[in-house]
Amino acid sequence: MFGRVPIPRYVQLADLMRHRIAKGYWKSGDVLPSIEDLMAEFDVARVTVRQATRLLADEGLLSPQRGRGTFVTDAVNRQRKLVVETTLDGLVDMYRGDTPDLSNTIESDEQPVLTENDGLPAPDYFHMRRVHSRDGERYCVVSIFLDRRVFDLAPAKFRQEVVLPILTSLPGVTIGSAHQTLHISTADIDVARDLQLPVNSPVAEVRRVICGPDGTVLYLGEATYRGDYIRMEMDLKPSSQSGN
Repeated sequence: MFGRVPIPRYVQLADLMRHRIAKGYWKSGDVLPSIEDLMAEFDVARVTVRQATRLLADEGLLSPQRGRGTFVTDAVNRQRKLVVETTLDGLVDMYRGDTPDLSNTIESDEQPVLTENDGLPAPDYFHMRRVHSRDGERYCVVSIFLDRRVFDLAPAKFRQEVVLPILTSLPGVTIGSAHQTLHISTADIDVARDLQLPVNSPVAEVRRVICGPDGTVLYLGEATYRGDYIRMEMDLKPSSQSGN
């Protein structure tokens, strides 16, 4: 069931069990199936079930009780989810109030790799790689490339705060266009270290490009999110009916 991946089986099993709790398959107050039943269902050893249960108990989701079984004691926190916004205003609002983990910020003169579809390159860019956290949990690592002329308008703010709310409200900066792409991937060694995840954990990679009115790329953000933080919502417009 779990395949040949470099993630301990008990971690994979704990993730599967966590999803069952999140989806309400196992509700708060429920007793989990017996160790023997879980061993049979997931085709794992007893020690794997015990390790997975202990991991979820440490998270406060399960409570093993001698002679009574293992109880679900809490629901997975759904409030931490981030909706993949489809408007720039919605995206900016989502980040208001967030604080980057400044101890994990790296600055450099690295220049972005842009395509023809992105827009025109600025003469020079300022680069930051930083980790974002909510409620003490790391959920995103992002590389940000800012047109240096824009960065120089408010360097202290850009260094200390989340970039997008500053960029979109900065006097003298006009946004001409913005777009983003998202695809599902897995965490490499660097991302796994920064987000405190097992290597090859599911992640969502988002690439955002914001241009000025003349098509110059003012901002390029390449963000990687924990897979369990992302939720996508889309309004599906029904197609026109043709007499059926």
